[in-house]
Amino acid sequence: MGKMDYIDNAKDRMNRLGAEKTPFLFIIDFLQQKPVVIPLNEVNSQYILFQTGIAKNTPEIAFNLSTDFSQSLESMPQPFEDYQNKFDAVVAEIKKGNSFVVNLTAQTPIRLETNLQTIFHHAKAKYKLWYNDEFVCFSPETFVTIEQGEVHTYPMKGTINASIPNARLLLLNSLKEKAEHNTIVDLLRNDLSMVADGVRVTKFRYVEEIETHKGRLLQISSEIEGRLASDYFCHLGDILFAMLPAGSVTGAPKKKTVDIIIETETYQRGYYTGVFGVFDGHRLDSAVMIRFIEKTSDGYVYKSGGGITSRSDPHDEYQELIEKIYVPVY
Repeated sequence: MGKMDYIDNAKDRMNRLGAEKTPFLFIIDFLQQKPVVIPLNEVNSQYILFQTGIAKNTPEIAFNLSTDFSQSLESMPQPFEDYQNKFDAVVAEIKKGNSFVVNLTAQTPIRLETNLQTIFHHAKAKYKLWYNDEFVCFSPETFVTIEQGEVHTYPMKGTINASIPNARLLLLNSLKEKAEHNTIVDLLRNDLSMVADGVRVTKFRYVEEIETHKGRLLQISSEIEGRLASDYFCHLGDILFAMLPAGSVTGAPKKKTVDIIIETETYQRGYYTGVFGVFDGHRLDSAVMIRFIEKTSDGYVYKSGGGITSRSDPHDEYQELIEKIYVPVY
């Protein structure tokens, strides 16, 4: 079965379940090669645990936090020179005019003295997913929400360590961060216009604070909204897949930038930077799968990255990639 067959099957199932108002969970990888769509009453908590703003299948019990994550998670980042080689390749593509922003990511080996399910239960995040002990995701980024015909998306671009003096102003006033965020907002506005009418930016460049086991991060988001056709329940799959992969973790223009990512990153993102979410029969809520730990045959890896523009500094981008290696446990 080819990629388009998997996509068509997943879209058709989401469309059908939406038309029936049947609640379901969806998990879609970055390249949409292994999409998962499961009615909520068939989700087995032995293999999948999830939490969104509208539904979860986690038990209402307290967990004692015996793990000191500041000591139990140690990262072994790639040498800066290796990162810079990829950075330079991306900047060369930008200078050729093939892209404006490229989201460059890497997988970093980590030492983890706990397990993925423990992290899932203790992590404090807007969205969480533990999948068959293959990976855990604790994402702060909403992808798409749908309720009563209104669709919203929330691109998140721009990160800084909150402990840096004047961090908020530095983040808001950075010309590089402004250019990156503006480009992605434009991209998501165009993506939303493919499926909705009356698309507009309702909140622009607001700062959110995220607590981690290493301290606090500041990140910038925007809110974009539109109005769906009256029969949108019958087209939930069409709506979601039309906007994939998520613009905040690819870049612009999307198709060419994805080609650059595949050629440059030299590893498989898999479900990292894909999306997951829930339709509860009335509302849909979904997340971009960032903040992501995966179990591999060689041990655990943490996948992270950031947007590269013509104004980017490789040392700053390398540091941002490392700053994002955290668990939101505090």
